[in-house]
Amino acid sequence: MKSFTFSHAITRKPSGSIVAGLRAVDTGTPDLGLMLAHHADYIVALRSTGATVVELDAAEAFPDSVFVEDTALCLPKGAVVMRPGAPTRLGEAALMEPNLRALYGQVLRIEGADSYIEGGDILVTETEVLVGRSARTNGAGVAELARLIAPWGHDVREVFTPPGVLHFKTDCSLLDAETILSTRRLDASGCFAGYRVIHVADGEEACANTIRFNDLVIMPAGFPRTRDLLVQAGYKVQEIGNSECAKLDGGMSCLSLRFTPKP
Repeated sequence: MKSFTFSHAITRKPSGSIVAGLRAVDTGTPDLGLMLAHHADYIVALRSTGATVVELDAAEAFPDSVFVEDTALCLPKGAVVMRPGAPTRLGEAALMEPNLRALYGQVLRIEGADSYIEGGDILVTETEVLVGRSARTNGAGVAELARLIAPWGHDVREVFTPPGVLHFKTDCSLLDAETILSTRRLDASGCFAGYRVIHVADGEEACANTIRFNDLVIMPAGFPRTRDLLVQAGYKVQEIGNSECAKLDGGMSCLSLRFTPKP
């Protein structure tokens, strides 16, 4: 399975302005110091697998810019710069583009004036690219992405994110070639037919956003029943603190772009 075999990751240091970041529900102001500590632990975990991790400087003009995943889709043959559905985040995508061009021979953009799409709504498996319609990703954005990446051999399947859930990957993660970690509410839609599905433990839905990065499953700390399910299923699990990013609807996948560019 190559979907989680990565040579590179891009991260961005949290900015002081993150206290003004977007959030669906106000559960408190993030503690920047604690967030920085958690972010450092996250980078150590990525690097422990042998990957090259590019750490970008904080972008004070963009409070949500630590969540780099929403700015691009990185595939082996090229990257696609997204067009975020939150207007305040449009500049983040432009800021990311030069960093992608330094690593990829081909970088495309979502450019349609009516197109909106964020990386948090995209799950890449061995056989397809699942894109969830949400408050941040619309049908025009899904259709434009499908056109752009078809020449690279990728098939896009449009699915739908449950009401009240910010991003498709808020509720799911790829664990291996045939296995998805998912909330029951998302799996109930039938979008994972043909895959093996492990449900997060009841009451632990917030840990569905987990990443498989090389030999590690990196998950947020504080969800012991789901952690035990994954360990029992044979996965090597590492927990990382996420209490502060969670106040801004952020999870493990949000904090990095993960990829292996072809020369």
